[in-house]
Amino acid sequence: MATDQERHDQGMVVRREVLSDAHVDRATAAATDLTADWQDFITRVAWGDVWSRPGLDRRSRSVAVLSSLIAHGHQEELAMRQRATAIESRKTANFALVLPTSIASSTAMSPPLRVAAIRRRPHAPA
Repeated sequence: MATDQERHDQGMVVRREVLSDAHVDRATAAATDLTADWQDFITRVAWGDVWSRPGLDRRSRSVAVLSSLIAHGHQEELAMRQRATAIESRKTANFALVLPTSIASSTAMSPPLRVAAIRRRPHAPA
């Protein structure tokens, strides 16, 4: 079993590959006494364990993460991942922009369509 330090080191490698050195450097530089433990936890667990385990390639993991962020309305995290991904490669950046657009066509339009449908309903007599 890997030590916490080995998991952190592996997580930092994966995190930098996925989000870019520049993004990770900014995030770690901005860590405070309050957020340092969280940064360590995310690096060890999310990046060192989850993103490092076999079974899914990085693109499939990215699809799952981006889809989940969109479905749950986490626009800030989605925007961060798109920016970080765009720094690394134009192909991945294009993918990071196309996927949300595709998903948004079915998920983001759902509430406005529901509102429009409700507005079209005849009002019940008072």
